Amino acid sequence: MKGMEDLPPLREVIAKHGLSARRRLGQNFLFDVNLTDKIVRKSGTIVGHDILEIGPGPGGLTRSLISAGARRVVAIEKDRRFLPALHEIEDAASGILSVIHADAMDIDPSSIVSPPAKIISNLPYNAATTLLAGWLSVANWPPPWISLVLAFQREVAERLIAGPGTKSYGRMSILSQWRTSASIVMTIPPSAFVPVPKVTTAIVRFDALPAPIHDAEPHLMLLVAKTAFSQRRKMLRTSLKPLGGNIESMLAAAGISPEARADALSISDYCAIARELGKVDLPD
Repeated sequence: MKGMEDLPPLREVIAKHGLSARRRLGQNFLFDVNLTDKIVRKSGTIVGHDILEIGPGPGGLTRSLISAGARRVVAIEKDRRFLPALHEIEDAASGILSVIHADAMDIDPSSIVSPPAKIISNLPYNAATTLLAGWLSVANWPPPWISLVLAFQREVAERLIAGPGTKSYGRMSILSQWRTSASIVMTIPPSAFVPVPKVTTAIVRFDALPAPIHDAEPHLMLLVAKTAFSQRRKMLRTSLKPLGGNIESMLAAAGISPEARADALSISDYCAIARELGKVDLPD
């Protein structure tokens, strides 16, 4: 039986199976093992951990995860064209890798990995923020994963770590920093990918906090942030009207000026508004 050391280079795998990246699915191949190994190192130790990987494609990062000593790697791939190549790695990995043909949007990480666990993925660009929002907005916290290490377009990554008063600050900034410690840990130039994308890729690490930095009901806090930023240039007394209730009274109780705008508020402010909103008996 062949082991991991007997697997052919990724470029040979691509040629053998006639694979190509599809832009409409946000796919870009990363062949450089030095870069995939570096992504894994930026994740901290993975020895003894379950790792969830989304969109492994031909399996470059998958190989690095296995080589770094993961207890178990679960790879979810939506595009069936990659399954034969991934099953070759599965066969060589001595029971460490499990390949699941599914849409990650339909998967609850807690159902397929066991603590300690991490999610490490070169995510398809067109699904990255949707997946992240789902993982960060779960009702029960802390989650089954210790950290996320994920690839984004650099512009998106900068939004995730942005602070109040900046152009990049928005709903996803609040969501990312409310429950995790988020930072950009490395960037990857377009030339490293095949096909070459038009943007630089940034790897963002999110370390789950034991509890959110400020208390609030998740669905209410996210509703307030989404509503405020849907009209970010307007004063809160106007932008938050769709929430219902007496907005100015809620803002006053939260200690926030009704003339403030969405990008001026801290995460603490959004949580304070959410707590006041939770006291209001709103119509269904």
